[in-house]
Amino acid sequence: MDRIDTMQAFVAVAQEGSFTGAGRRLGMSTKLVSKYVQHLEAQLRTQLFNRTTRSVSLTDVGATYLERCRPLLEEFDELEDLVRERHGALAGPIRLTAPTGFGSTHLSRALVPFLEANPDVELDLRLSDQRIDLVEEGIDLAIRIGTLRDSSLVARKLTDMPMILSASPDYLERRGQPSTPQDLTGHTCLMDSNQVEQSIWRFRKDGKDWKIRLRSNVSTNSPMALCQLAIGGLGIIRCPRYTVREALNTGVLQQVLPDFASDMYGIYALYPPNRHLARRVRALIDHLAVELSD
Repeated sequence: MDRIDTMQAFVAVAQEGSFTGAGRRLGMSTKLVSKYVQHLEAQLRTQLFNRTTRSVSLTDVGATYLERCRPLLEEFDELEDLVRERHGALAGPIRLTAPTGFGSTHLSRALVPFLEANPDVELDLRLSDQRIDLVEEGIDLAIRIGTLRDSSLVARKLTDMPMILSASPDYLERRGQPSTPQDLTGHTCLMDSNQVEQSIWRFRKDGKDWKIRLRSNVSTNSPMALCQLAIGGLGIIRCPRYTVREALNTGVLQQVLPDFASDMYGIYALYPPNRHLARRVRALIDHLAVELSD
């Protein structure tokens, strides 16, 4: 068996915590993954995993081997990238992660022309509202919105995304249309728990700033869920524009305080600082900077 294949199988099992998950990641059967790992252990004459019927965990030797072999695999991938790049066409895998709501709508639409123009690129798009460790999960690129928390990652700002206040026509008919930010204290406001200061909403108009502290009985970490709650008439929401664009266009939501500017959130592409950035990944970042700025 090829040593690279066995090492890749080993790393996948370590990252997924199971042979089944590793098989899904690598696109091969659980039985073949197990065979690769067993072959590697036989070559090394040591046990890399503790196995039970319910779990798989690294031995001390396995943890040390993982730490040393992961950079070797990354260097091997970089070498393959350099060979492919000399042929001109973009090819090879891109492991991309993004928030669920943004990834399933705005980002997916932006990816279509890139994938059509580069059919040899293999995209693995993983949507999650949880913060993923890019190095641990082997992710090439992450798209994130808002305040950045990963100081160890390299970040490139793709575009700005304004925050929009909106509510359903039914809610506004029942409770009235706010005319100033201060009026929001008398309304039901639904919160996005992803935001660092979810209960503080800021506004600007004609050089004047407002900082409104609000209380709410409803919060969620999904902007798309907030949109649906607002459509149901539960209250006023403050979400990135992509979340409510369609609802505003169809009239099921109406913009609130349109003359007051709220916070502007950045959309960023992040990647590990010590990893070779393949040309296909750089090309995707450039493409998204153009597509997402519309």
